[in-house]
Order: sequence, then C-alpha cells, then structure tokens
Amino acid sequence: MRRIALPPRPDFEKRAADIGFEFAFLDGEPYWNESAAYVFSLAEIENDLEAPTQELAALAREVAGRVVTDERALRRLGVPEHAWPLILESWRREDVSLYGRFDFSYDGNGPAKLLEYNADTPTSLFESAVVQWFWLQDLVARRQMPAHADQFNSLHEKLIARWPAVARGAYVHLACMTGSIEDRGTVAYLADCATQAGLDTRIVDMQDIGHVDGRFVDRDLVALDCAFKLYPWEWMFADEFGKSPALRATRWAEPPWKALLSNKGLLALMWETAPGHPNLLPAYFETDPRIGELGDRFARKPLLSREGANVSLFDGASILARTTGDYGAEGYVRQGLHLLPDFDGWRPVMGSWLVGAEAAGLGVREDRSLVTSNRSRFTPHVILD
Repeated sequence: MRRIALPPRPDFEKRAADIGFEFAFLDGEPYWNESAAYVFSLAEIENDLEAPTQELAALAREVAGRVVTDERALRRLGVPEHAWPLILESWRREDVSLYGRFDFSYDGNGPAKLLEYNADTPTSLFESAVVQWFWLQDLVARRQMPAHADQFNSLHEKLIARWPAVARGAYVHLACMTGSIEDRGTVAYLADCATQAGLDTRIVDMQDIGHVDGRFVDRDLVALDCAFKLYPWEWMFADEFGKSPALRATRWAEPPWKALLSNKGLLALMWETAPGHPNLLPAYFETDPRIGELGDRFARKPLLSREGANVSLFDGASILARTTGDYGAEGYVRQGLHLLPDFDGWRPVMGSWLVGAEAAGLGVREDRSLVTSNRSRFTPHVILD
C-alpha cells in the first residue's frame, strides 16, 4: 500500500458534470481529490480488507440477534423503549439491509483495525461506486494507468441487484434533506440504482412526508410502502411520529434493526463477543468498570456521533485531538487508541462497503487531522499488481 501523486484531469469539471457529480467542492473547500491515489496489491485488498469486512459483518449480525431481546443491552445502547418492539419485529421479519460501511485504520502492515461501523447512512457511497470508477477508466484510456489497473469496486452492480429484495416490487420513495447538495446527490444515485433494477421511484424531502390514516404519505398522498431515508433512526425515534404505528406500515431502508449497529456501543458489544479479534480494538461503555483495562490511551466516542463529532483522543496526559458537536448526552464508549497511519502528512481511513452481507468496495477519505470529519477529502484508489 502506498500513496502516489497524480496530475488531476484537465477536464475534470466536464467529466464530473457528465456523471452528475455536483459536490466535488463543499462549502468552497475541495472534497474530491484526484491529485493523489492510494495504491494496493490484490492480496492487501482480498486478505486485509475484503475478508475482515465479511467476517465482521457476520459478527455484527450475531450481536444484533442477541441484543434485540436483551433489555440491558438495549438500555446500554440508549435505544428508547418505545422503539424496542419495532426493532424486534423488523429483525424477526428478516427485513433486508441494503448497505453498510466499516471504517478501518490500515497501512498495509498488520491487520486492519475497525474504528466504527456506519450501518445506517450512506456518506460517500456515490463517490465510492461511481466517481472513482470513472476516474480510473479515464486514466486507463489516457494511458496514465496501466490497462490491468483495477479497483475493489462492485458496488454499482450489487446495489442494482439488491434493490428488488429490499423493495419487493413496491413503489420506492427516497427521502433526505434536499437542501443538502451531498445528501441530494447520494439519494439521486440510489434512486438511479433502484430504477435500473426495474423499480418506480420518487425523491422527496423529509419535511414533505405527512401522516394520514395511520400511514406515512408524500405530498400527493401516495403512501410510503417502501422508503429509503437518509435520516438516522435515532432522529426518527425522537421525532413527533417516532411512536406512530405508521412506522410499521412502511418497509424501510435501512430497516429498524440496523439502529442497533449504527451505534458506537456496537464496538463494545463486538469486543465483548469476540475479545482479542485481530480486526477489533478493545472497547467498553464508559459506565463499564473494565474501561481501566484501556489504561490512559484511548479514543472517547459518543454513542450516536456522526462525521467524527465530539470525539477525543487521549494519550496519557495529552489530548491528541478533540472535535466539537452536539453529541454526548446519550453516553460514550472508550476504544483503545489506534491512530490513523501517516502518508505524507495525510491520514486515510478505509471505508469498506457492504451491499447486503457481501463486501462490495472501498472508499478512502483522508485528512491532516487524526479524526476523520465531514471536511475530509475523498481520494480514489487503485489495485496494481
């Protein structure tokens, strides 16, 4: 594994427009970065990222199957009691998951270490599936990459193949806060995948979803039979209709049981289930007296934090990094400290994707900071043997 410098495509803006990539810059700052790329061998991908992704996905499902009926575990995760029946019913129905992403620290030496599981929100999915693939095809066509260059990337094909199992023939609404260009672009991509799978779709704003006669409906009073939401389950549970029976009348992507896995408490539960696993870091709920086993080198993470908010990295008396945000009241986990590797001053995190239960691709985000945030850049990767 290595990071290499590359000349950006001179016609990047046109190529981005051709594929509908509208958020290469966010708030005036570059988000997409093709002045560099991360290079892997096939063995590194298959053995160190793809295989652990499959294994940890199975472990996470094992944990979910145990937690759905464990009141103590549900309370430790901070799941509101009114949501427990919905989650249990969803699990027992075997509601289908569309995707998930494990974030690893990995430098090509030794096992990848899981930092967190993004089980509910698809940040960087479009970039991973499409944008970096077209980048590679362009570079191969322009002879800036060898013809055998490849990527760990079967996301697009797998998403299209997965949608029918999620929707089961139903009309699919896809909801987000449409004022966010990144959210809107991500949802538009998922809608395109669903359309290519033969499904009828409609994109709606979260604020345009209403409640009529015990069903969620759009502005045209069309019922939400199957709905994708780029909106976390914990927000849903806390909203005005978070206790409504209407939640049971819609087939959701991601399904309610995924709320158990999009919680940083999963890190502690996975370690409790498989202590010493080579791809896990020791982790405990902050209320667990065993946190003393971590010593004074640990990462402190809120249970429901997103995009690196409210994370602190402690190394003895030193605070190596600390981010701000609105999370923390729900409680914290502590995880053994494992810093992101340093490549020319850039700190990459490996986002290893699942579609259903299958490992499906890789997206790399990097930052000068030790904590990956919503300001971190997406940098493409390539497999060269």
